[in-house]
Order: sequence, then C-alpha cells, then structure tokens
Amino acid sequence: MFILTAQENGIKGTVISSDDGMPLPGATVTVSGTNNSTATDFDGNFSFSNIDSNATIVVSFIGYAAQSIPLNGQKTLNITLKVDNNQLNEVVVTGYSKQKKTDITGAVAVVSMKEVMKQPEPNPIKALQGRIAGVKVSSDGSPSGANTKVVIRGVGTLNNTDPLYVIDGMPTKSGLHELNPNDIESIQVLKDASSASIYGSRASNGVIIVTTKKGKEGKMRINFSTYTSLSSYSNKLDVMNANQFGQALWQANINDGLDPNSNNVRYQFDWNTVNGKAQLNRIIIPEYLDAEQTLKSADTNWYDAVSQTGVANSYDLSVSNASDKGSYVFSLGYYGNEGVVKTTDFERISARMNGSYKYFDGKLVIGENFTLNRTNEVTDPGVLDPALRALPIIPIHTVDGIGWGGPVGGMNDRQNPVRLLEYNKDNKYDYLRLFGNVYADLEIIKNLHIKSSFGIDYGYYKKRTLQRSYKSGYLQNDQTSVTIDQSVSDRWTWTNTAIYSLNFGKSNLNLMAGTEMYKDTYDTTTLRKNDFLIETPDYMYPDAGTGESFTSGTSTVYSLLSYFGKADYEFDNRYLLSATIRRDGSSRFGKNNQFGTFPAVSAGWRISNESFIKDKITAISDLKLRAGWGQTGNQEISNTAVYSLYLATYAGGSPTWATSYGTAYDIAGNGNGLLPSGFIATQSGNDDLKWETTTQTNVGLDFGFFKQKLSGSIDYYIKKTDDILVLPAYLGVIGEGGNRWVNGASMENKGWEFSLGYQDETSFGLKYDISANISANKNKITQLPDEVKNNYGGDGLNDNILGRPINSMYGYVTDGLFTTQDQVNNSPIQEGKGLGRIRYVDLNGDGEITDKDRTWIGNPNPGFQYGINLNLSYKNFDFTTFWEGTGNVDVINNTKYQTDFWSVDDVGSNKGTRLLNAWSVDNPNSTIPALTTVDRNAENRFSTYYVENGSYLKLRVLQLGYNLPKDFLKKINMESFRLYISGQNLLILDSKNFTGVDPENAGFGYPQPTTFTAGLNFTL
Repeated sequence: MFILTAQENGIKGTVISSDDGMPLPGATVTVSGTNNSTATDFDGNFSFSNIDSNATIVVSFIGYAAQSIPLNGQKTLNITLKVDNNQLNEVVVTGYSKQKKTDITGAVAVVSMKEVMKQPEPNPIKALQGRIAGVKVSSDGSPSGANTKVVIRGVGTLNNTDPLYVIDGMPTKSGLHELNPNDIESIQVLKDASSASIYGSRASNGVIIVTTKKGKEGKMRINFSTYTSLSSYSNKLDVMNANQFGQALWQANINDGLDPNSNNVRYQFDWNTVNGKAQLNRIIIPEYLDAEQTLKSADTNWYDAVSQTGVANSYDLSVSNASDKGSYVFSLGYYGNEGVVKTTDFERISARMNGSYKYFDGKLVIGENFTLNRTNEVTDPGVLDPALRALPIIPIHTVDGIGWGGPVGGMNDRQNPVRLLEYNKDNKYDYLRLFGNVYADLEIIKNLHIKSSFGIDYGYYKKRTLQRSYKSGYLQNDQTSVTIDQSVSDRWTWTNTAIYSLNFGKSNLNLMAGTEMYKDTYDTTTLRKNDFLIETPDYMYPDAGTGESFTSGTSTVYSLLSYFGKADYEFDNRYLLSATIRRDGSSRFGKNNQFGTFPAVSAGWRISNESFIKDKITAISDLKLRAGWGQTGNQEISNTAVYSLYLATYAGGSPTWATSYGTAYDIAGNGNGLLPSGFIATQSGNDDLKWETTTQTNVGLDFGFFKQKLSGSIDYYIKKTDDILVLPAYLGVIGEGGNRWVNGASMENKGWEFSLGYQDETSFGLKYDISANISANKNKITQLPDEVKNNYGGDGLNDNILGRPINSMYGYVTDGLFTTQDQVNNSPIQEGKGLGRIRYVDLNGDGEITDKDRTWIGNPNPGFQYGINLNLSYKNFDFTTFWEGTGNVDVINNTKYQTDFWSVDDVGSNKGTRLLNAWSVDNPNSTIPALTTVDRNAENRFSTYYVENGSYLKLRVLQLGYNLPKDFLKKINMESFRLYISGQNLLILDSKNFTGVDPENAGFGYPQPTTFTAGLNFTL
C-alpha cells in the first residue's frame, strides 16, 4: 500500500537543451519552497517519489535560463531549457563573499576560463594577456612562465607592483606557475579600490581572485585532458658567420686607415687598392687558432648550437561528484616543458583535493581546498648574449671532441655558450608547495552564516649548484665547488567572517564583518664546499669536498592583523549601495603608524529597470551606472625596513667606495690568528614609517542590448598613490647606517577601459561570438623626496622626472647620419663627427653637443592595449582566433649596440648581420653608422638611436576543434570528447622602425616561441 501510494504521488521527467535537443545531465531540479532536490542523470531524467501534485518545481542548469513549472497534477514532464545569453545573474566571488554580477558596483572583470584554456600555458595568468581591459601582462618564453608580471591600471608604486592573488579565499603574493590551470573554475579581477579595498593592506595593485573547481551534482564525472606542443623561435637574431665577420673586420680597419692584417682575432686578408679604392680579394682564416693546434677554426652558428625544438606535454585527470550531502573533486596533473634553449626545462606534478560536506540539513558545511605541487626547473644561465658575442671561428669543442672551444689572443672573454648550458643542466631547483585551507560554515539562524577558515602556504625550495673546472681557450677555472641553497616559507592565514542577509519589502541588505590574521616566516640557509676530486653530480656533495666550507643563513618574519566589514544594499532592483572598511596592522611598520584604515564606498543605478526604459525601450536589456571611491594600502617592503640594523663582518669591502668595511681588528697587534669582530651599522630605523596609500575613483557604465546579445562596459578612473615607500640614496659623508626607508613619493594614473562583445546564431546554425577590449592609461610621478628626485632620470640637476611617467627615458636626440661633408662642416661642435657618423641635435642652441643637450626621449609605458577574440562554431566544429596588441610605447633595443656598431661594445665580439649594410660612400642611403674600430663619436651614449617604437599586434591563438556527436557519445557512454589543434604566436605585426627580435621582449630575454599544439579532452 505504501509503495502504491508513493507511486501515485510521484513524478518523473526529462530535461533537454533547446540548443540541440540533447539531454542535460546534472541539471538541478528543486521542489519550490523546500530542501527537496535532485539532479538529472546521464540521460537527463529525474524523478520524485513523493511530491504534492500542486507543487512547483524549479529546473536550473549553468548557462541556461531557469524554469519554474507548476505540476497541476502532471505525472510526466518534458522540459526544454533555453540557452541563457544573459549572464547578469552569474554569481562571482568578489571578496570573502559572492555577488550576482548584476549587483556589482565596482570595476570587476570576470575571465572566461573556457577561452583561457585554449591557450596552453604553464602559468594561467600568462594566458590573461590582452583579455582584460586595464590589465597589462608581460612575460617571456621561459618553460615555467615564472617571469610573468601583472600590472593593473598602471604602475602605482616604486616597489613591488604585483597584485594580490586570492586562491579559494587564501591570499598570496607568490606566482601562479605552480598552480595547475586545469584546476581553475573561474578568475575575477578586482581593478578599482571600491571592489578591492576589502583586502585593504595588500590590494593597492589590484586583486586577482582564483576559484578552483568543485564537484557538480549528477553522476560521478571522470575528466581527462592531454596535449603536446612543439615550439621554435618566432624570430631569430641574425648574426654574422665566419666569412661575414671577416668582411666587417676588414672594412672597419680600412675605414680607419689601419692595416686589417694587424688584428687579434687571427684573420688575414688578401686585398689591394684599385683606383684609390680598397678592394678585398680573399679572407684567409688559419686552420688552427692556437699554437698547440687543439682549436680548429670553425664556422659555428652559436644560436643553432644552443637551440632546439621545444616540447611540452600535459596530462590531467580528475574525478568529481556532488549531491545534497556534499561534493568532491580530486585531480592529478603533470606538465613538462623542454624549452627552445637547450637543457632548460620545467616540470610540475600536482594533486588537488577539494571537498565539502553538509550536516544538519545543510546548515553546517565543512570543507577543504588543498593542492600539493612539486616543481623543478633548469633555468637559462644567460646564453643568448654569449651566443651573439661568441666569434663564429671558435669551435664548440677541441679537436679531440672532449675539450671546450674558447677565445684565444685578443678575442673577447665571452664563455662558450654550449659549455655554459652543459655545465648548468644539473643545477636544477626543486620546489615543494602545499597550499590550501580548511573551513567551516555554520548557519546559526536563517540567513546568518558564521565562517572560519584556516589556510597554509608552505614552500620548501632547494637548489644544488655545481661549479666545475674547465679550460675553454684562455678562459679556465680550477676551483670546483658545490653550493646548496635551501629556503622554507611558512605562511598561515586565519579568517573569520559573519554574513547576514536581510530582506524587507523592496530592500535587500547584506552585512559582513570579519577578522584576519596572517603570519609569514621565511628562513634561508646556504652551504658551500670547495675542491672535489670527482666532478659528477652523484659525488659532488659537501662531505666529499676537501676544501674550505662556508655557511650562511637568515630568518625573517612579518605578520598582519586585520578587521573588516562590508554592507551591500539594494532597493527595488534598481538602486545599489556598497560600503567597505578595513583596518590593518603590519609588523613592517613602526609603533607610531602600525595600523592603517582603508575605506571604500560605491553606488549603482540599474537604469534599465526604470519604467521609462523597461516598458518603452525593449532593446535595452541592461544599463547600469556605477561609481566608486576607495583606498587601499601597500606594505611591500623589507621585513626589517623599520629597524636599525648592524652587521658583524669579519672582512669585506664596498664595491661603491672601494673601501674595507670589515669589522675585525688586530687589536693585539699579533699579525696572525683569529681577529675579534665588532659591528657596523647598515641601516637606520624609522619609527614614523607608515602605509603607502592608493586612492582611486571609478565611474563606469555596463550595458546590454537585444537580450545581451550585444553587451559591454566602459570605465574611467583616477588612481593616486601617496606616501610611497622609498629607500633613497645617501651621500657618502653620512657614513655607516645611511640607508633609511622613508615615505614621500606620490604617483598618479588616469585611464579608461572599454569592452564590447556580440554573440548570436545564423539561420543555418553558425554560432559566433566576437569580443574586444581596449584600455589607455597615463602615468606620472607627482612628488619625490628631494634626496631622490634625480635618481629616477633627468640631468641630475633640475630637469627631473616629476610630472613625467615612471621609467621615462632621458638622452640625446639624433638626426640621422652625416652623409655630406657640408653637413659635417656646418654642424655644431661634436667631437668625433664625420661622414657616416651619427648626428646629434643641439637642443640648447649653444653650438656644441654636450650633456646639456639631453632631454626626455621615450616612455616605456604603453599608451593603449587591446585584445580581439573571435569564436565560431558550426555543428561539431569550433574555431577560435585571439589577437593581442600594444600601442604607443617606446622600447630600448639594447641589441643595436652589437648589431649596428663595430666599436661601441666589445670590439672582439661577433655582430649582427645588419652591420653588412653599414653606411659607406657606396651605400649612402643606409641608416646604420659606418664601420669603425674606435668609438670617437661617443655613439655608445644613450640616444633616440636605441629607442624604438615597441607597438605590436600578435596572433596569440588560432585553434580548430572537433566534438564527437552527442548521439554517438551516448552510445559509448561518454559525456564529451573533443580534439583540437592550435597555434600560438603565429604572426606578429610590429612597427617598421623596430629592428630587434621581439618588441614584447626588446630587452633580449628568453624568446617567446611559436608553438603548435594538438590535444584532446573527454569526460566520462
């Protein structure tokens, strides 16, 4: 009878997608007004065994519009959910709590992880490049991606510019290259103070919130993804081969009227003069470079010798599930990347466990989010510069194939790049990191949640560096040693919050209060032992050494104590008001200013919900005006900045003043034995040191049209930083302890941001989604302490950087080359001027080129940045292309010192092939100065010759994917299966006057490679 009654009161149904008619597994079905809920199975089916025949059920699924369905006695339901293009009700994390996107009044950007994951990167933050307006991401091509830097809304400090990262509620300043990108569910960027001030003490550079994946209701899901990438140089610096080097060497000597056969690099020339003009007949290179005949002359391409095809492999497996009792995710990941520079590589093994468990009908939730990562890396020892400078006639090895080739005679002292790599390959670091938290969330009474979270960030670093003996030409080393560097970082965060939601009439009020304690302990130890009989990695440990031992070590600690509160108010779904306050205390500041208070307030007006819009202009689906003001803090200085410091040093010397600062003194006059050691002052304390404070005002407009098919936002901000912490230079007469941290600098950033997106579908089934963003920022320094005004650029007198962008370039202005004798004769006095030499502009008009003719010649801060993303999908195919660019930016092309001159830097070094097009009487249209052996014109001085337009547009991603048909997947009991191929950095469009390798890394760092990837993802 009970069974029959249950069957009579039961219902069943199926949930499908309006998009393709396929079932939606994992959709949530809830009986309205109760805690009774279930989830659809793999075939989209659900059932309730006992339910009121007049009840209403609510069906929801991510990415689809929820439906409320009155049963009215129905026993069987067929429900079709429509794709919801309106993401306004998306819930995002904004700081210790969650908010609907439509309720946000600050400048918050939500990143599409689906798009980010189309760009395989070891560091997920690197893939944000160009995807968020106002966020500048710079990086190189190193295998780990660890050199990724993020600047949000311009440089706002003279110290650390990194934003605060908050991962599952745990704050950290550490890089994210140790985090598995496949574990990330969402990323939000809090750009303005009104949204970020809840993290006050460390939020002045912005906040990036990372939320990792949680289990979803339905059946247990098994996800697997893998890809393989092949990388090579996008661009390569062209350097001269052995014959080309000889041509340039000969021409430089001829230009200076010297005998080209009197050189120190073993070249000889057969040449003569025809009609008064020198003519090169033959370049003679000796068979051997040394008298012992161990170094046979070669034609080595050092770039090829140190380069390889990079290979990266990634494997990720996760298991997840959820129910009304809780959820879990367990994942394992491996990533390995062999870089385009030989022997450089990075490996990461990661494991994650996220879980939550519900008790007492869901009133108590206990959970954890933990990841354990082990990474190791062999970094580039800096071989790109030696690969440029090493002479091509030097062989890699001696004739026996065992010894190392190297310079002889008057050649430069650059090391053999291949030897550097070979002897560096065992100098790998290992890093073990445990990161995560445990938490408990208790609903004491309805809508009042008390949550406590305790998190740890523990890291153990170890690196063993082997120094081996070698002989490489005249370069040699007989000292062998091993150095072991170890460090332990132990950080913990304890956060307690109370959140209360109150609804009355048309008003909704959310209140939050909390406290947070943070402690950071960092210990380092360095061990060194000299002299090893056997030079192998298995043998070279300290106990095997026979020479001297050296040890050193440090330990620093700092802590934070914080109190914070927030109130969010909404009235009639139209008017929004938010207020935040945070009070932080830091041990990094003196007793007089240990605490700082950081308030913020913001408001919003949903214009689209006003009757004069809602009822009359149906095309507008969203229109919200936002305005916010707030303050955030910065305390990114040394843990010991506030203290007077002393050092006991047995012996030593100042590299600046070439004086001894050792504290040992032979007071007994014995002239031998151990000497008693005293102390010297190295820093003066400052109890008045206080917080660096950033005040930001933001005005924004969010808009959407045609049911959010067209949507976007525009923001304008003013960001001012005061009391910037600086360590000014001091006069030598001050003596010991002259270093002293002070406040005093100020800086301002102003800018705007614009984002726009459109998504729709054609009548024949082609879906398209195009989005773009562009942002502009202007930076200037508004105040500096008198003692450091001229340390940041300028003439050292009264022409300083005040009122100009940070890192502005100061130097001479050039006006091409002297191409006629009349130009030489009629130009201002300029020592060394002549045909083919650089002309410098006489800015002050005194008829002479001096250092008073310098001026501001470049701004390295981009004027604007932009990104464009296009997605197309048709049936089972999808296509993506993503472009990223930077404009109105100046870069310093340091390689021109080597590629454009014979004499300004390392005369005995190899050069770029650009020198072969140097100016001459026969080549009068060249812009490259004539070859000369002596820099008489001082062309190594910093000038506009080395400053170039660094604007670029890069094709970051081009991807084609294929999803197996869902009806076929259903037959083989799979949820999804996708194959894809993609390319990264396939094309670069840069300025015509940029002559370097890559304007993105004009400083000649680890090259950004072109990468081709093939991968697959499937879910069971």
